[in-house]
Amino acid sequence: MLKDLIIKNRSYRRFDPTVHVTMNELSEMCEAARLSGYGMNIQSTKYILINDSKTCKLITENCVWAGYLTDWQGPAENEQPSAYIMLLFDKTLKKQSQHSEGIAAQSILLTAVEMGYGGCIIGSCKRQALMEALAIDAERYEIAFVIALGKPAETVILEESADDIKYYRDENGCHHVPKRPLNELIIRKIGE
Repeated sequence: MLKDLIIKNRSYRRFDPTVHVTMNELSEMCEAARLSGYGMNIQSTKYILINDSKTCKLITENCVWAGYLTDWQGPAENEQPSAYIMLLFDKTLKKQSQHSEGIAAQSILLTAVEMGYGGCIIGSCKRQALMEALAIDAERYEIAFVIALGKPAETVILEESADDIKYYRDENGCHHVPKRPLNELIIRKIGE
């Protein structure tokens, strides 16, 4: 069921680097994104697919990982993603980015989970450094998101909490993600 995929689709930040995500698998993830809804069907999201270890390392070093985990600077050498998909906004097709990149990112991650992988949407990165390192045309494109991908090497536990929504790691290294209860999120029901 879709709900099962959604539950499995966590923000994984530690990966098994021995499991390689192929270029065909990355393309299939982008195919799911391509078939997803786009505002006005503009399809202004473009993709760079990366599974080269040297480039993956460069991207890892230029991303900000897990803001709530202030004592953790990101995945160690033996925990880094084996692939990335970079989502670019094509400024020649639309003047301003809206929500389509988020829909595309979710479609990519749900497809990755269905394949047995996991990932993390990263919105905080050194965009200028990545644009230059990957020779991305800044006149035409801007980086919307970077999606880290690979075989998860961590356990993520969902828990309900109305008080503190900051994710954390316990003494065993399990990543806990508090979620607000549904009755706190639905503010009104109109109809039967």
